[in-house]
Amino acid sequence: MLARPRVSDTMYGMRGYGITSFFGGPATRAVKSLIIANAAVFVVQLAARLADGNRLVFTFGLIPWRVTHDLALWQPATYMFLHGGFFHIFFNMFTLFMFGCDLERRWGPARFLRYYFLTGIGAALCSWLVGVDSRSVIIGASGAIYGVLLAYGLLYPNRLVYIYLLFPVKVKWLVLFMGAIAFYSSLAGGEPGVAHVAHLGGMLVGWIALRGRGWLAWLQDYRARRRRAALKRQFEVYYGEVRRKIEEEKKGPTIH
Repeated sequence: MLARPRVSDTMYGMRGYGITSFFGGPATRAVKSLIIANAAVFVVQLAARLADGNRLVFTFGLIPWRVTHDLALWQPATYMFLHGGFFHIFFNMFTLFMFGCDLERRWGPARFLRYYFLTGIGAALCSWLVGVDSRSVIIGASGAIYGVLLAYGLLYPNRLVYIYLLFPVKVKWLVLFMGAIAFYSSLAGGEPGVAHVAHLGGMLVGWIALRGRGWLAWLQDYRARRRRAALKRQFEVYYGEVRRKIEEEKKGPTIH
């Protein structure tokens, strides 16, 4: 039987970093829909907790053991709509609004949603890969949020974020700092209650999604150049044989 989820099993967002900003603008359609959906699920989660404990979390939260042995393949998608408390969902949704609206305006709702779910599900798969038999319960949208933060840092690297409303920091340095914390914490164990592997996984999947196309194009070009070089060598060998035969025919028979 699965144990009651502990605080250390819950994936939290960016609480504790004191990060704020003066951009975001009016909420865009996809961002607004995600915030409403997460808020609605959170209300259902609170009601379900009063009715039947944590059955909703056990069913729809990400439990790697269940994905491995029970084929609960829906969990890598549903876990990101569950949260561990008010501040957990508040800071996740605040960060989504703050950084996601500009991305949606640039990409459009469809591409933004694809990227959001790609990074969220990718973060879940990273957590599953490093602990296929783990019975820990992982919930929260932080994997996708970290993916959004990474995309913002790549597209708007020099915009300023104000730490505790006082210290201006460029987004690119914020992203680097958050990534370094997630990486170190994933190796060292990190703060209880934070699934740092999922945070790092969201950033990694986001980086591959945004920068991997360049690698793929380079690989395709490299393979095309290799094929052309191989065909050239084959032609040179064949052409050399043909020229040798022609030269021999021109010489005519040798008379002794």
